[in-house]
Amino acid sequence: MSEHILQAQHRNLVGRKSRQLRATGEIPAVVYGSGIQPSSITINRNAFLKTYKQAGESSIVELSVGENKPLHVLIQDTQIDPLLNEVTHVDFRSIDMNKEIEASVQLEVTGESPAVKALGGTLVLSRNYVTVRCLPAKLVRSLAVDISQLATFEDSIRVKDLVIPEGMTITDQPTLSIAAVEAPRSEEEMAALDKAVEVDISTVEVAGKKEEEEAAAVEEGAEKPADEKAQAKV
Repeated sequence: MSEHILQAQHRNLVGRKSRQLRATGEIPAVVYGSGIQPSSITINRNAFLKTYKQAGESSIVELSVGENKPLHVLIQDTQIDPLLNEVTHVDFRSIDMNKEIEASVQLEVTGESPAVKALGGTLVLSRNYVTVRCLPAKLVRSLAVDISQLATFEDSIRVKDLVIPEGMTITDQPTLSIAAVEAPRSEEEMAALDKAVEVDISTVEVAGKKEEEEAAAVEEGAEKPADEKAQAKV
């Protein structure tokens, strides 16, 4: 039995009418995938947010729709209102627990890098997730990236360095970089950057002035024929 459980109800309101559900603290959703027909459902917003915080998108959730038998699902996708910063729609993917699946697992930084703490470097993260293949029961909320291995600016952590549970395979290229530490910039490099910024600003100013002059010339040129015509009439 999954430690993450959600209760849902069948939904008749679709499209713009779904806004009525959101006003009552519900989130419209759909569930599809292995062994079922796609279905429109609704879930309680607070209950979903609590489960989503714990399970993320790579932990199995037991979803009960009405009185039906619970489904094993993954939270496949969420839509967010950019203005209200609220979840407005959720996709659940039904999973066959006896078949391997591919899923994205978040990477979680742990430890402390000597290259950052002692040498003043900057931690650079190239990826925040990896794609894995395994049986659904083997899925985990996240995988640890232990940056205490980054003692120098030459060190790096790659996909092949991750510690993963037995029965799980990462399908990404083993040599893909995940984390490294960038050396602090020297005074000469900082001075060169400042100079480059100054050059960019002056270029913009010159370009802007040139555009103003060209616009003025065009405007003056457009007025001249009218003036000459008026003089001819006189």
